[in-house]
Amino acid sequence: MSRNDGEQITSYDHGRGPLAGVRVLELAGLAPGPFAGMMLADHGAEVLRVDRVATVAKAGDRPRTDVMDRGKRTIGLDLKSPDGVAAFKDLATRADVVIEVFRPGVAERLGIGPADLAAVNDRLIYGRMTGWGQDGPLAPTAGHDIDYIAVAGVLSTLGREGGKPTPPINILGDFAGGGLMLAYGVLLALFERERTGRGKVIDAAMVDGAATLFAMFYHTAQAGFWGPRGTNLLDTGAPMYDTYETADGRYVAVGSLEPAFWAELVARTGLTDLPSRDDRANWPAIRERLAAAFRTKTRAEWEEIFDGSDACVSPVLDMSEAAGHPHNVARGSFVEVEGVVQPAPAPRLIGSGRGDLAQATRLHDLTSWGLPDDRAKTLRAAGVLA
Repeated sequence: MSRNDGEQITSYDHGRGPLAGVRVLELAGLAPGPFAGMMLADHGAEVLRVDRVATVAKAGDRPRTDVMDRGKRTIGLDLKSPDGVAAFKDLATRADVVIEVFRPGVAERLGIGPADLAAVNDRLIYGRMTGWGQDGPLAPTAGHDIDYIAVAGVLSTLGREGGKPTPPINILGDFAGGGLMLAYGVLLALFERERTGRGKVIDAAMVDGAATLFAMFYHTAQAGFWGPRGTNLLDTGAPMYDTYETADGRYVAVGSLEPAFWAELVARTGLTDLPSRDDRANWPAIRERLAAAFRTKTRAEWEEIFDGSDACVSPVLDMSEAAGHPHNVARGSFVEVEGVVQPAPAPRLIGSGRGDLAQATRLHDLTSWGLPDDRAKTLRAAGVLA
C-alpha cells in the first residue's frame, strides 16, 4: 500500500505523537495486552516488550512481523530469577506504565506486583489486563473471549433468529472490551497523574469492558425496545439492515434505516412496489424481494448503481480487498510496513504526529532504561537477559 503521493510507508519517526516521552513496559501475553501496547505505541509511546528469554533468543534479531508489535522493542527476561526480577524493577524506575496480563496473584508471587513496583517508582501506572478482573469468584479461573462476553450478557444477543448465539471472533472481549479499555485506562491514569503526581493501578477486565460496550442495549432491553436475538432493527431482524448475496456469490451490506435512505434504496433497485416496511408483518416478504433483486447483479454492478448515493449500501469486502478500496486509499486507512499491509493508527489527532510503525526488533542497549552495559552483559552471560 502506498500513500497518495506514491511513496511506500516503511516507518515513522521516533518521538512523534501525543504520547511521545511516555515509556511503557509490556509484559508479553496474548491478544489484549499487545493490542493495548500497540495503541499506545501508535501514538508515540516508547514500548518495551518483555518476553521470555527462550522466545527472544530463538528469534534472534529477526524483526517481529506481528502487527500488534509494531513500533516496539523487545527483550527477554527471566522473571523467575531474582536477578531477572531485580532487572525488571530497574526498568520500572524509568517507566511510566506497566502492562501486566497474568492471572490475579501471579505478579505478586514473582515480586513485580503493583506494590513491589510502587516501592521503586510511585509515579508508575500499573495496568492489569484479565478476563474476569482482579476479584470475584471467577477471577482465579481460566477463560477466553467467548466466556467473558457470555457472562457479560453480550453473546446472547449475537446471531440470527432461531439460531444459536454466534461469537464475533474475539473482537468484543479481547480487543474492544479488553485491550482498548486498558489503553483508555492508561490515558485516564496519565491524566490524573498530572494532578496528583502519583501512579494508579488499573483493573481492566474483559467482562466489564464488554458489558460497557453494550450499555445502550441494556437500556433498550429494560425499556422494552429490544427483543430476542435476531428480531431487532440492528441484529438482522429488519430487512433494511442486513447483508444480501449478489450474482457472483459475494455480498452487499444494506443499512437503509431512515425513510430517505430507504427511498433511495427502493428507487435504485427498482422495487417501487414493496409493501410498507412500517408493518413488521411485511418484513419477511420485503427481505425475500430484496434478496432476489440483489442476486440478479454482481457486487461490482451494485457498487456502480449505488455509487455516491445515500442508500447506505456498501460492498462487503474481505481483508485482502479493504486496503484497495478508493475511500480507504484516499484516507490512508491502511499502510504497508516492510511488506505487511495493516491498518493505520487510529484515531487521528489532527496536527499531531504518529509513533514508529516499523516491525519490532530486539533492544540491545538498555542504558537509557537503567541497565548499564556491563550489568546487561552479566545478565546475558547468566541466561537471565536476552
